[in-house]
Amino acid sequence: MLRTILIILSLGLLLSSCIPKKELTYFQGEPSANKEMYKILNEPYKLQVNDILDIKIKANDETLVALFNQSVSQNIGNAGQVNADQFYLSGYTIDRHGNIRIPYIGELNVLGYTEKEVREKMESELAKYFKDLDDVFITVKLAGIRFTVLGEVSRPGAIVLFQNQVNIVEAIASAGDIAITGDRKRVTIVRKQIDGTKKIRLDLTDINVFSSDDYYIQSNDVIYIEPLKQKSWGTGTTGVQTFTTIVSVLSFVTTTILLAKTL
Repeated sequence: MLRTILIILSLGLLLSSCIPKKELTYFQGEPSANKEMYKILNEPYKLQVNDILDIKIKANDETLVALFNQSVSQNIGNAGQVNADQFYLSGYTIDRHGNIRIPYIGELNVLGYTEKEVREKMESELAKYFKDLDDVFITVKLAGIRFTVLGEVSRPGAIVLFQNQVNIVEAIASAGDIAITGDRKRVTIVRKQIDGTKKIRLDLTDINVFSSDDYYIQSNDVIYIEPLKQKSWGTGTTGVQTFTTIVSVLSFVTTTILLAKTL
């Protein structure tokens, strides 16, 4: 009787602790009708506190604008490579009041502005120093998209990607993909906005994630991958691991029973 109970319990544990293929496969199903496969991010990003801007001011005569420049591009030299540390040291960081400090111009409030709006504001300020802005060219770009990936991924941590846009798939791939114990159906994005904090849930096993309004992440997003319940059970994530655990438990139980009978 005891042997039968142990066998039934072992089989139940084996079946319930293995992670089915359906839980691990990305982008299942077919795209819904009348939906774009890849959604284009139309709404421009609005700058937030701690964002870093790369601002370049150019002119035919560079000496005219040299005093206004603090761009990281001035410090790259012949290396031709830019990293997040360089932007942190030489870019324009938005402080807690929403301001950046431009040489000779002073503080500019850019909180909630788009890149285009900051450029237009810069042009307005420079008009005070130049009679003709036709020869002055200004570019304003977000110095990389910064985000954090936590939970069941291979390489959790803070990441910076130097792209205009980053989608959720690229963000997770940059963290080494979701581990086998990660729940692909419950990917959480925590987004701090000017008017508060927003919590977003995405299902990466569904093909229609590509048409989600939140397919593209934003700077300073926190992405969290929840663990599957199989991890908390501690019995293993594959059939082999679970079988090994069950054999060990059965051996321990059997040995305990035999010792108890001999006493």
